[in-house]
Amino acid sequence: MKQELRVAYGKAIRSIRQTKKISQEELADLCGLHRTYISDVELGKRNVSLENIDKIAHALQVKKSELFVEVEQYEGV
Repeated sequence: MKQELRVAYGKAIRSIRQTKKISQEELADLCGLHRTYISDVELGKRNVSLENIDKIAHALQVKKSELFVEVEQYEGV
């Protein structure tokens, strides 16, 4: 269950990032995080903290609620 949520979150982040034509490196810079951290998040390898969820949503210019609507679309996929 926990890993499924991490994978769904990662897929949502990747989808939004690619739609906005932002590279992983650009997103990392906007968030103040390392590019490999963003890569791990997108691959579902990281359990993301609330602070980093906020940073990522802000950098992608989406509301956190919108982000999790996207996450729900990927759960169970």
